[in-house]
Amino acid sequence: MSEATRLVAIRHGETDWNLQSRLQGHSDIPLNATGLAQAATLAEALRDEGLSHVYSSDLGRALQTAHALARPLGLPVITDTGLRERGFGQMEGLSYRELDETRPEWAAPWRARVPEFTPPDGESLVTLQARVVAVVQRLAAAHPGGCIALVSHGGVLDSLYRAATGLALDAPRSWQLGNAAINRLLYTGRGFTLVGWNDRAHLDRA
Repeated sequence: MSEATRLVAIRHGETDWNLQSRLQGHSDIPLNATGLAQAATLAEALRDEGLSHVYSSDLGRALQTAHALARPLGLPVITDTGLRERGFGQMEGLSYRELDETRPEWAAPWRARVPEFTPPDGESLVTLQARVVAVVQRLAAAHPGGCIALVSHGGVLDSLYRAATGLALDAPRSWQLGNAAINRLLYTGRGFTLVGWNDRAHLDRA
């Protein structure tokens, strides 16, 4: 059995679109002031984690968070488009309320987590899950016995949680996906194991 890779999975810091409950997807929205502060607090919390590599989505909000984490450690940030948020296509930029009011035919299957529902020009949950599992397996397998950070997005972390726990894509979410919270998993050739989720003690102290 191969040595386990420790994964520290992180959702980016807060953005204005998070506050406005807007679907961000591949839209490149920067961190707001709170998000920047969260990223700095996160970096301090993980200073002694033993990270050897920091991988990030190439979208700005994740990159800003990743650079704040990597800089004090003297590590580069390695981007991977496979860590991007789910593509929401024509739904991006709409608030949840606007989606309900203007596109109920999209809102209903999205809220119900219909696995095959694909927003126009976007991705289904099935496609997202396959992408996330493939890229994280590839990155983790490259560092057996090591500890790496993955800075990404809510949909990506949701996919990882489900992969580690065996929950179906359409199962209601009962776990949190907090901005700049710390989530820990292990990976071996047999798959993912959940170690800890949505640790935000560093943010609460701040």
